[in-house]
Amino acid sequence: QGQATVNFALWKKWLFGWNSVRSSDFVLVLYLIVNDLRTSSQLCSSHAWRIEQKMAIPSPNDRPSSPQDKVAVNQMEHVLTTDDPALMKQPIIEKVDEFGAHTKTDPKEIALVKKIDWYILPILWVMYFLNFLDRNAMINGKLDGLDKDLGLKGTQYNTCVSILFVGYLCGQVPSNMILNRVRPSWYMAGNAIPPSRKKKSSFMMAWSIVSLLTYKCHDYGTMLACRFLLGITEAPFYPGALYMLSMFYTRKEVSTRMAIFYTGNMAASAFSGLIAAPIFSGMGGLQGLSGWQWLFIIQGAVSILVAFFAFFLLPDSPLKTRWLTEEERQLAHTRIYNDTTDRREATSVWKGLREACCDWRTWVFCLMDNLHLSANGFKNFLPTVVKTLKFNTTVTLVLTCPPYLFSAIFSVIVPWSSGKYNERTWHITISKLVVCLGFVMSVSSLNMGVRYTGIMIFVGATYGVNNLILGWTSSVLAQTDEKKAVAIAMANTLGNAASIYTPYLWPDSDSPRFLTAMLASIGFSIGVIICAWVMRFALMRTNRKKREADPHATNFYVY
Repeated sequence: QGQATVNFALWKKWLFGWNSVRSSDFVLVLYLIVNDLRTSSQLCSSHAWRIEQKMAIPSPNDRPSSPQDKVAVNQMEHVLTTDDPALMKQPIIEKVDEFGAHTKTDPKEIALVKKIDWYILPILWVMYFLNFLDRNAMINGKLDGLDKDLGLKGTQYNTCVSILFVGYLCGQVPSNMILNRVRPSWYMAGNAIPPSRKKKSSFMMAWSIVSLLTYKCHDYGTMLACRFLLGITEAPFYPGALYMLSMFYTRKEVSTRMAIFYTGNMAASAFSGLIAAPIFSGMGGLQGLSGWQWLFIIQGAVSILVAFFAFFLLPDSPLKTRWLTEEERQLAHTRIYNDTTDRREATSVWKGLREACCDWRTWVFCLMDNLHLSANGFKNFLPTVVKTLKFNTTVTLVLTCPPYLFSAIFSVIVPWSSGKYNERTWHITISKLVVCLGFVMSVSSLNMGVRYTGIMIFVGATYGVNNLILGWTSSVLAQTDEKKAVAIAMANTLGNAASIYTPYLWPDSDSPRFLTAMLASIGFSIGVIICAWVMRFALMRTNRKKREADPHATNFYVY
């Protein structure tokens, strides 16, 4: 830097004060010119340029046309000499598709993603597994006489199921707005307020305690209150986890990771019956408590234990994650920044809220997710539906396991394929058509084999779509972190609004066919397909306009 200052001063004297330049200065200038030419020649021969400031980007006439070269041009201002440690901040980009998304070929980037996988996915998976166990304990409790012990009549049980989602929906958007401004590790498992504030609010701890104390409920009113509080305390977790994943994974990666994370839901749904069955049969009456009460106590206690470990393992933003090295933090941040379409600088949480609300695409994704989860309304009543096959309680609980195991496989394969081929619309369309087939089989026959096969099909195929919709949302509406956080929360909030009204589509009086619910679910699934194609055509139009405005643009929306 000092030599550059001397060089600049000498050139200034030479240009504007020739007579005042000494002969020794003139000789020094010539020496510097020759030395610079020799150094530049050496650098060119080794294909490395040292950039002291931003390089000039070639003129449009000089730009290459292939996607790989276009991305390389966009990366030019970040290129450094091979001996500069900061070179690690940029992944090596070789294979680029039509949307500007690249396939990992850089060994350092591959190693980074594996490290992130091993730190983030296991703890989020366990948290979601317990989250769903705690939420669904009431559903399994019905098979142990929970509704009779509490004296629930008419639709009171359905109301207790749906009231959870009222609290759940109220907290999601505000929660994700806060999450964008505090440490996620503190907020989701530890302190909700930075340590300088001396206030603490552990959301996983909170929902675990509420779940445990539900065993004290003795009537309709107390159960209603506990379910509402459980919804409020669970609200930050799921949209916060999706936002966390979107901060660390690219468009080609995020759907698969969301799918793996979501298998925690599947596993909880599959094994909740198997967990409940021995508790009901072996602990019912112990210490004067019913089996369903012991279920709440045991699952709540385990969740409290996991909350302590989650604080140490959950990450913050890529640049502030304690278990990444400084070099890894820079690379983690840069690869997501480069992968985002129409990226803008950070803004306020309120502006992020306004941008998300004013973008009509947000509302299409919200409708798409709502219709999808409306078709998914069977999840709260699957044990009741399976019970129509005329087995006893224990066998019924066991038979709820295979459909969810099948769905866990399906929910990973579909997003993996979607990420591999960077395609969304056809994956959603085909999955939803398979769902419709399953519902048709279940509603059209009372034959045990046909109905159970139909249940396997519609349960399995449904869960392959959920992660595609939210992953698509996080990539299309990611112009700022604030907008992305709000958009994910809005889609999940309005999507889960379906859980308020869908319980009323599954009354016991409609057993065994549940005709209204099955036909409505077919209609909801077709609605999802329509929304997906509306978004596809809209994004195709947007991409076409981007190409017309800038023929050398490299990053486009995936559809």
